[in-house]
Amino acid sequence: MTAAGEAHGLFSTLTGNEPVGLWSAPGRVNLIGEHTDYNDGFVFPFATPHRTHVALGRRSDGRIRVVSTFDTEPVEVALADLDALFPERRDEVVEWARYPLGVAWALLQATGTDAASVTGVDLAFASDVPVGAGLSSSAAIEGATGSALNDVWGLGLDRVALAQAGRRAENEAVGAPTGIMDQMASMLGETDAGTFLDCRSLDAQVVALGFDAAGLELMVIDTRVAHAHSTGGYGERRAACERGAEAMGVPALRDVRVDQLPQVEQLVDEVTYRRVRHVVTENQRVLDTVRTLREQGPRAIGDLLYASHASMRDDFEISVPELDLAVETARENGAVGARMTGGGFGGSAIALIDRATVPAVRDAVLAAFAAAGHTEPHVFTVRPSEGARRDG
Repeated sequence: MTAAGEAHGLFSTLTGNEPVGLWSAPGRVNLIGEHTDYNDGFVFPFATPHRTHVALGRRSDGRIRVVSTFDTEPVEVALADLDALFPERRDEVVEWARYPLGVAWALLQATGTDAASVTGVDLAFASDVPVGAGLSSSAAIEGATGSALNDVWGLGLDRVALAQAGRRAENEAVGAPTGIMDQMASMLGETDAGTFLDCRSLDAQVVALGFDAAGLELMVIDTRVAHAHSTGGYGERRAACERGAEAMGVPALRDVRVDQLPQVEQLVDEVTYRRVRHVVTENQRVLDTVRTLREQGPRAIGDLLYASHASMRDDFEISVPELDLAVETARENGAVGARMTGGGFGGSAIALIDRATVPAVRDAVLAAFAAAGHTEPHVFTVRPSEGARRDG
């Protein structure tokens, strides 16, 4: 059964009724631009074919109830109580449910809407976005929830505003200090294209990737090493970035150029400097990647992908042995480029490879992981896809 069918079936089991509609939003792969988003920088993700689906029905009692195939125990609260829950009492809510409930809260906050003026809802979720793979299953939940509630509540918000509500939910209702890249990619994705995003202005440009015409596939190597962004490592790195910006007297690391890095090195400790160096050089790599795609095509971006991985491994220190092995194995087997993707500390690597070599690269990765004694990774290819939508 498809995830859409599972969401529909779960809703019917929960309520005994048919939903009024089905909505979905995709996960994302970030081609390049890691940990630059919360530094007001540049990112270049695309939406994946994997999606989270939600079936929604109205209630007459002013309450919101959420349930998922991931956790079939329903979570129910009064819409009027969301303000009391978030952010101060978020720990009272099971973590997965903070995402959809947090989006409902953020939407009401963003629009100044009285909870008493909108209908209660039941929401049933199912997803084929791999959880913990670094493909932003969280943004997919947020995008599906935001799209559904925006329609049913008649809020009239555009896609950027829905992405902003998703980020607020993740930051304040969940407690993960992430930027807005994932939500924007999930909302704005288009087929066969990436979303080049300025995270300060939220200006977005659709940039053709040209993978298909070049005979290339984008392989995802999910290491199955789970990560959790709301735990310490992510927050520590964000704090280091803020220290670096403060030392340079700028609002964010977006405002630091590569040629200013020697000045940064004189002002901060060695670890903070390396964190700053990653962000500053990664911003430049995003700009270089977009320019190179437009001028030379996708086969010319490989060195930028490899350099991005080295920077995350050595300067930001968010890789793990499994990610490094995936990247090096892809390189040894002829990949155009490869890098870890996502927030780090686990998750996935990506490799841009010739279509004809997909089986050989997959076999090489599986063999390398087995030889190293690692858990067998989940290896699959993805093609850039469309963003959040109503499906029925």
